[in-house]
Amino acid sequence: MAEINRAVKGTNDILPADSAAWQFVERKILDIAALYGFREIRVPVFEHTEVFQRSVGDTTDVVQKEMYTFDDKGGRSLTLRPELTAGTVRSVIEHGLLNAALPLKVAYIGGCYRYEKPQAGRLREFHQFGVECFGAASPSADAEVISLARQVLGEIDVQKISLEINSIGCPECRKLYQQALKEYLTANIDRLCDTCKERLDRNPMRVLDCKSPICSEIAANAPVVLDYLCDDCKAHFEGVKAHLTAMGISFTVNPKIVRGLDYYTRTVFEFVSGDIGAQATVCGGGRYDGLVAQMGGQNVPALGFGMGLERLMLVLQNQGIVLPSAKSCDLYIAALGDNAALKASSLCSALREDGFNVQCDVCARGLKAQMKYADKIGAAFTLVLGDNEIETDTANLKQMATGNITEVKLSNLSDALGNVLREAALDALTETVAKTI
Repeated sequence: MAEINRAVKGTNDILPADSAAWQFVERKILDIAALYGFREIRVPVFEHTEVFQRSVGDTTDVVQKEMYTFDDKGGRSLTLRPELTAGTVRSVIEHGLLNAALPLKVAYIGGCYRYEKPQAGRLREFHQFGVECFGAASPSADAEVISLARQVLGEIDVQKISLEINSIGCPECRKLYQQALKEYLTANIDRLCDTCKERLDRNPMRVLDCKSPICSEIAANAPVVLDYLCDDCKAHFEGVKAHLTAMGISFTVNPKIVRGLDYYTRTVFEFVSGDIGAQATVCGGGRYDGLVAQMGGQNVPALGFGMGLERLMLVLQNQGIVLPSAKSCDLYIAALGDNAALKASSLCSALREDGFNVQCDVCARGLKAQMKYADKIGAAFTLVLGDNEIETDTANLKQMATGNITEVKLSNLSDALGNVLREAALDALTETVAKTI
């Protein structure tokens, strides 16, 4: 097959048959975010490359190996966003949003781009839902953001999801930990991969996030960051755990979580699933109290999370969770002749304004072909329109599932269609209830 007829490796089409499920999930998560006071923000797909180098960290896999970076015609280095936090922080600083009432709470859904090996739940173009909260330093803010993620997963009925939390401390107490970690890793330097050898001096914690089996084996016995927390970071982490417990949210402390981006401080967390193989993390996030100042803004605390929608949809699929499908056609109007075609267009226009999903022929087909099409698209009712129906202002609504006929006035078609649709829905509900008794 020619390349022109193939999607680029690592990208995926969301087809019409699947888009309703995506729309349902997207609406649901933004509605839940709004309950917590998070309002949607939309930022560009590409930024100046420095936005990600300064925020994500030049020792991370994302910056070193995965970014789509290019020079534009003006010679500027631009990068397709590999995640959305950095661009959101840039936008918040540029537009002075931190001068308003704090905390500032924003949410987003958007595409991200990383050059990595495509596999289940991991694509080169993927979509992410996330929230960012600026100006809140309290442990209760951490717990609230975690609670939001948990509610999103719960309300779309995701099963077998567990919460893992950790604290990686502040820059001060992390110095002691990094020194101990560096000493341990140096003793094993001959076994580290080339990338981790380069990271050893600049950011030894990145070794803990390496995907190499040998590096992972070495990291398993490395010093634990929780043993090096300062008193303030210990108190903060205990506060997070206390608030989660008060909210009835179960969690496991996993001292190996460091997250893959350099801007994190203190609390980090992940929601993981056993239903998507090795790429188990569905949602991850934490604090990044120094990031806004690092990018030239005010010194304000901040935190948030990102949730991969492809991974989320894969979990739902693997767990057999059925999401709403696209609304089917309420009525198909089959027209016989030119006058009937004009009348059908007029009726469809009026019914659509009343909120009905209505279709009529736009391919100049005969009656038999029109009715076959109505059956294929799952039309609930059909109406055949000819000169006689137009003259008498009367036509028959046929319920496709039962064959029942209802005579209606064309001048009162909207009310009549509404009535038969409600009756059909009630009959279906009654039948469903009867089957469960």
